[in-house]
Amino acid sequence: MPPAAPRTRAAALVLLAVLAGGLLGVGWPATPAGAHAAVVATTPEKNAVLGQNPTEVTITFSEPVRPVTGRVQVLAPDGKRINDGEPSVRGTVLRIPIREADKPLGTFLVSYRVISADSHPIGGAYTFAVGAPSASAPELPAHEVHPSVQVATPVAKYLGYAGLTLITGPALFLALLWPRRLSRTAGVRLVRVGLALVAAGTLAAIWLQAPFTSAAPAYDASPLELWQVLDSQLGLVLLARLGLLGLAAALLRPVLTGGVGQAGRVRQAGQAGRVGRVGRVGRVGRRRAALLGLTGLAGAATWPLAGHPVASVLPVVSVLADTVHIAAMAVWLGGLVTLLTILLPRAAPRTLGVIMPVWSRWATVAVIWLVGGGLVQALLEVGPLDALLDSAYPRLVLGKIALLAVALSAAAYARRVVAARTGAGPARRRLRALVGVEVTATAVVLGLTAVLAQTTPGRQAGIEAAEARIDDFAQTLESPLYTLSFSIYPVQLGESNTVHAFAYTAKGQPITVQEWTVTTLLPARNVEPVSTLMLGVDDNQAIGALNFPIPGDWEVRFTLRISEIDQATVTTTVPVS
Repeated sequence: MPPAAPRTRAAALVLLAVLAGGLLGVGWPATPAGAHAAVVATTPEKNAVLGQNPTEVTITFSEPVRPVTGRVQVLAPDGKRINDGEPSVRGTVLRIPIREADKPLGTFLVSYRVISADSHPIGGAYTFAVGAPSASAPELPAHEVHPSVQVATPVAKYLGYAGLTLITGPALFLALLWPRRLSRTAGVRLVRVGLALVAAGTLAAIWLQAPFTSAAPAYDASPLELWQVLDSQLGLVLLARLGLLGLAAALLRPVLTGGVGQAGRVRQAGQAGRVGRVGRVGRVGRRRAALLGLTGLAGAATWPLAGHPVASVLPVVSVLADTVHIAAMAVWLGGLVTLLTILLPRAAPRTLGVIMPVWSRWATVAVIWLVGGGLVQALLEVGPLDALLDSAYPRLVLGKIALLAVALSAAAYARRVVAARTGAGPARRRLRALVGVEVTATAVVLGLTAVLAQTTPGRQAGIEAAEARIDDFAQTLESPLYTLSFSIYPVQLGESNTVHAFAYTAKGQPITVQEWTVTTLLPARNVEPVSTLMLGVDDNQAIGALNFPIPGDWEVRFTLRISEIDQATVTTTVPVS
């Protein structure tokens, strides 16, 4: 039928086009499926021998990755960690800044743990050398921070906090609220002890930062490492603290030497001991007082600038809140110590009748600022409320709140005693007991604050906990024929352990594997090898199941056959508990 011929030819052409498209689709290279990130290149290269210590190590992956906190590090030939700041990722390149090694000749170890785009953890390590390889490569330390440094660092911070309180409280009393006829020696001594404690704590912090960075013991800090600390942002902040401490000591000289005019003290008139009002600052002068106040606030700011607040989600707000918190604590606790150790035992009853109401107002203002600054810090650092007790940081904050409640209760009762103006003897004894409770509680709070400064904030602890849930066991193993990246999720007793493996060439290109075999054994418990075939889901990847019936350090072997005659086995140890 002639009319049908054109339609037949059109249908035939469509059919040919469909068939051609299908053939092209079969022949066209398939888009690679999403997979684990693989190491494509490193700088320095694996097993390279360099002429000098590099300033940075880079690892290029086949896809974007995210470093796991605390699990990316470079060790020098002497085993010290030489990371210079946190690693960063730009695209697919992981950059690890490193400082100059104290002993730069020999073998360096690069160890990394990252999360790939498919949320699986990838880990591995490699070595390079400077000058010539060492007889043996450095080993990863059993701890990220040496136990001696973990103990010494909070002690150094506590010394600094205690020194700041001993400067602030007694200096305020000496300048503005000191009885005329009471010897100033004890108050001056407290201020000088405070200056010495801040200096000692700051110098200790500079020293301890070197072994804190290198994971060495507290006593192990070389001159080069100390110089590198001083040349860092933290070192500059601590040096600024020492400079501000010297300026504060100079500005306090009239107070410490008694150069404050009589109007600056609580005045007692005549032998009857009549008490006058608190006057203005005398020879210290308003300008000196203003400069001294600014110096004190700047000095207090060096603590948050050297701690967690600078890494907060709102660093400016966090630093300001923590500065207010620390300054208010110094005023309150320093004043309480002055009252407890000097004024309550030695001052005349009528003098105390003037001092205590004034101090009560000072303390009220200090506590308001203290609570306000602490509240802001808690909101920024504690993390989500549903995980309030899942990490040490929130628990320590709750401990501070409980002790602060005790101190505030004692302070409130002390205000009632002051307002009641009961008999001099009973009131003095009661006030000393209440102030003693306040000092004890706040001193412990100060200790918890020193520990908090070394504890991972709740907001970060939640992130690390999430990574830990993902980071069960992952590793990269090498053989002459291939590089194997694998993960086991989860690692637990029983049969519900899934292993996911990927094979690549030495340059990070996928390699076709014809057969995958995984073997588990536990020689220490006489558990014989059990071998199973893995299921290949692509040319270079496979999945399988592992059974760990009892706890122990299980040996896991992967045997990959990449041709009829070429195969190789790689082995690792997986701890199961």
